[in-house]
Amino acid sequence: MRVKCESVPHHKTVGGFVLGAMALCLTTASLAAGQGPAPVQLGSAGTFAVLSKTGVTNVYASAIIGDVAASPITGASILLTCAEVTGTIHSVDAGGPAPCAVIDPEVLTSVVRDMESAYDDAAGRVAPDGSDLGAGEIGGLTLAPGLYKWGTGLLLSTDVTLSGGPDDVWIFQVAGTLNQASATRITLAGGATAKNIFWQVAGAVTIGTYAHFEGILLGKTVVGMNTGATVNGRLLAQTAVTLQMNSITQPAQ
Repeated sequence: MRVKCESVPHHKTVGGFVLGAMALCLTTASLAAGQGPAPVQLGSAGTFAVLSKTGVTNVYASAIIGDVAASPITGASILLTCAEVTGTIHSVDAGGPAPCAVIDPEVLTSVVRDMESAYDDAAGRVAPDGSDLGAGEIGGLTLAPGLYKWGTGLLLSTDVTLSGGPDDVWIFQVAGTLNQASATRITLAGGATAKNIFWQVAGAVTIGTYAHFEGILLGKTVVGMNTGATVNGRLLAQTAVTLQMNSITQPAQ
């Protein structure tokens, strides 16, 4: 077993209980290829930094490293310029950003199907290592690899650290909304990699002003980034992605 402990200050609420000064320890089982659950398979969706079914809005200027697409909605819903994307913008029709958009309607049908399958895969994982940790507030915690489940929303009010090796995996199942407070950070420690961190969120996602997010975000609804927020990962949303002068970098493989 792997054990990760975090010092909990006086009167901190975790799981609905008020704790005195103590150590909060999280454990996960060892797997041959790393610790935590098996990674979620993204299929062809795993080549996109931003993928949406209903469009990508944008307040200029954002900077995206990786491919961008919207489908099945018209390419006119991708409100990014060619200069903002270091990668390829894929569109279902000629309405995509000119002159750089590539028209790929059949390919994008498969890509969206893979995104939906990845969401279902992440949502269907069972036997979590932690349920309703922090009563939905994980700000200030250090989390070991594992499967974590919340029956309501999830709040990151302060910085969060994910500590593990390069092959370790985290899956976060969130039945409600996910809100990351402004100017907070998700920090990776011990060699942890963004490509192995999966956030499956049924409700709306908000990444606060100048906050930094790590991992693959699988959103059932809208994923919204406030001004100046940054992402090392992927935004894969089944409705819209909204950007405001953001930086998004697809994770190293």
